[in-house]
Amino acid sequence: MARRRIIAGNWKMNMTPSEAVKLVAELKDLVKNDDVDVVYCVPAIDIVPVVEAVKGTNVNVGAENFYIEDKGAFTGEISAPMLVDAGVKYVIMGHSERRDIFGENDILINAKVKKAFATGLKPILCCGESLALRKAGTYKEWIERQITWDLDGVTADQVKNLVIAYEPIWAIGTGETATADQAQEVCGFIRELIAKLYDDATAQAVRIQYGGSMNAGNAAELLSKPDIDGGLIGGASLKPDFGKIVNA
Repeated sequence: MARRRIIAGNWKMNMTPSEAVKLVAELKDLVKNDDVDVVYCVPAIDIVPVVEAVKGTNVNVGAENFYIEDKGAFTGEISAPMLVDAGVKYVIMGHSERRDIFGENDILINAKVKKAFATGLKPILCCGESLALRKAGTYKEWIERQITWDLDGVTADQVKNLVIAYEPIWAIGTGETATADQAQEVCGFIRELIAKLYDDATAQAVRIQYGGSMNAGNAAELLSKPDIDGGLIGGASLKPDFGKIVNA
């Protein structure tokens, strides 16, 4: 089946509000494409000005993080209802930086997936292996464990609206990129895993991104692979080259 391509930028901890508005204006004409879902996942402080700045364009806004409770004594956190009210449509979870730096485990990520769906947000669920796991040849087992835990109790209908981002940790922000065949191998494996956990229809509906130093030079080859439906873009999403990736 034909899946709609999705290109999402993960701005990480970059861009002040004024810089964010300037970047949105710079990218506005470059990311026009009616056949692609374009998403800017931005720092929390940038959400409100970016939502305003993208009005009238083809761009949706995503968040980089949220907490599983609606409100309460959780100093420094932001809730899913807050994101929805601000105009956010997508939210990243399970990114290796959240897992490794901030200690988020699969139990919390599973709760985040469920909370996102319950509040009307579309999750972009990240998975991926370290260089050590890649070299050991156990990367598929690792990814299977991540996804199985993260989707525990999530329904097939919900998974059909899920975005899964395969991000080999060794290729995030390093300039290293999995070859198109390596990326396809794992994205194809993820689709087979979804078929095993759910069914073929669900596996064919779920969109799978590659994230790991995708750029204007390699995007077309990566996106030509049958199981790669888009990209989760880091550094390149902060540059005019992001438009070339959207239109690759």
